[in-house]
Amino acid sequence: MRQDILDAIRAYEPELKEIRQDIHRHPETRFEEHRTAALVATKLREWGIEVTEGIGGTGVVGTLKGARPGQRAIGLRADMDALFIQEENDFAHASTVPGKMHACGHDGHTTMLLGAARYLAGKPDFAGTVQFIFQPAEEAGTGAPAMIKDGLFDRFPVDAVYGLHNSPGLAVGSFATRPGPMLAGADFWGVEFHGTGGHGGAAPHLATDATVVLGQFLMAVHTILPRNLKPTASAALSVGHVAGGSFDSPNVMPAKVIVRGTARYFEKGDQAIIRTRLQTLSETLAAAQGCTATFTYVPLCPPTVNAAEKLPVAIAAAAAVVGADKVGEVGLSTGGEDFAFMLQEKPGVFMRIGNGMKADGSFHNVHTPQYDFNDEILGLGAAYWASLVHQELNWAEQLPG
Repeated sequence: MRQDILDAIRAYEPELKEIRQDIHRHPETRFEEHRTAALVATKLREWGIEVTEGIGGTGVVGTLKGARPGQRAIGLRADMDALFIQEENDFAHASTVPGKMHACGHDGHTTMLLGAARYLAGKPDFAGTVQFIFQPAEEAGTGAPAMIKDGLFDRFPVDAVYGLHNSPGLAVGSFATRPGPMLAGADFWGVEFHGTGGHGGAAPHLATDATVVLGQFLMAVHTILPRNLKPTASAALSVGHVAGGSFDSPNVMPAKVIVRGTARYFEKGDQAIIRTRLQTLSETLAAAQGCTATFTYVPLCPPTVNAAEKLPVAIAAAAAVVGADKVGEVGLSTGGEDFAFMLQEKPGVFMRIGNGMKADGSFHNVHTPQYDFNDEILGLGAAYWASLVHQELNWAEQLPG
């Protein structure tokens, strides 16, 4: 185990805690991370790291070259954005921005990577280059592709890229990942059903009723997965929004009703089946009632797939920090993560770090108003990042001679 890395980072963990809680108090959502990005850039420059700002909007990249010659480079990525959620915590570092909070721990992810950057800047005895990637807009699924489109990997070449995310319910001091697919591809879909509308009490027979189509469609949606995908497939299809008509005019049949939802999948072929069946059902059910349907499908991010050749590297890096017995395998999750776009460009691994739980085993999950990142794991996460550099870029004590 590399206790020296963790001990060194523990020495300035109180400062990391202050940074994390400061970011938590000032949450910024998709592509509005100006204050957070400025804080990141300032800290990196304080530690002598070369900084490039404005990548993909509000993204920041810090570049650190090792003291030993080497051509290889790796990317370490953290996300910076918050969510549109009203925080319900009453601690001193609670959000000061109404309707916004760090409900997914990106404040902690950013801080852990800053902790690793500070450590590596003070001990750059590795061969090659580290690119510290601070990404905006993960929650929208658009931050990673924006940085890539802006030339992320052309301007800051890497041979591999690594991501890290906290997991409530996983014990503090634990890490977990898995081979191959880890998180699902995530898409949005929607349908507008159009009828004539009409008087629901006096003349319903003169109208084409889009609400009838909506009802039939809502039931039919839940037949798509069990009757179109193989029984062993992992996928999810859910409705999250329904709208139509006026609350103040319940006697009026709406001329338009809207339904929106999400699809999750692990196989590209399953995505195509889900998309086709949603469109076919919406259009045929509408036609059967004399209505029409306008179907939309928006792919957000592909499945997050870990590279087989890099999985042992990530596992070894985590084991060097907490011991091999504390590094486990996590199950498939239908959550989505736009780090998947980076893994399509470069081989790498997405790792989970335990955010802990209460004594009774309960915890507040991410994307809830009571969630908070656990400051106890700041040093562990930072040490994992530094340990990855140890694994990938041949530190001095690893080299022969």
